[in-house]
Amino acid sequence: MTAGRILRGVHLALTTNLLLAVACSPLLAVLLTTDPGRTWPLLVLVAPLAAPALVATFTVLRAYPDGFVRVFWRAWRDSARRALTAGSIATAALLVLGVDAAWAWERPAGAVVLPLIVVAMTLIAVTTLLVLVVLAERPGARLRDAARAGVYLAVRRWYLSLFSLAVLAVFEALLIARPALAIGVAASPLLYVVWANSRFTLAPALTA
Repeated sequence: MTAGRILRGVHLALTTNLLLAVACSPLLAVLLTTDPGRTWPLLVLVAPLAAPALVATFTVLRAYPDGFVRVFWRAWRDSARRALTAGSIATAALLVLGVDAAWAWERPAGAVVLPLIVVAMTLIAVTTLLVLVVLAERPGARLRDAARAGVYLAVRRWYLSLFSLAVLAVFEALLIARPALAIGVAASPLLYVVWANSRFTLAPALTA
């Protein structure tokens, strides 16, 4: 029985990694085949595609051991509009703040402005992540309600929020250094940690 559960877990991880890679293929193509520093306008255009893919991945993790492929693409389809909206808003906000940070970097005002920009970017990233988890846990949730709960709990439980960002940073670093290992092996385990931690962060809202 233990061996069977291990095999099912491995199957879940590998299948979910493949589905995630397919759903994020435009984003991965830009990240892995171009210099993002030069092709950042294209990166901005395709980055929101990761949002419904993450919702679908979180839904598969929640629905285990139900069928992976069917659950993934159904969740992707059902969440696409709201997830793409959340991803687009977050991408646009991070782009504006990034431009502001570049402007303030070599100016005297940077000492005051840059910490505020970093805090704002961190809050946007964490809130967006929590919104995507809400869409996976409560498919019928309104985006406005998910955002309200996300920003409140991201601040109230900031230590959990920073942990989720740290895990995502590890995944990003691994993706840059070892793309095949990150996509083929590490994606699902790391995203499972992010999902479980985010669910715990959202517990007051999810149980309300």
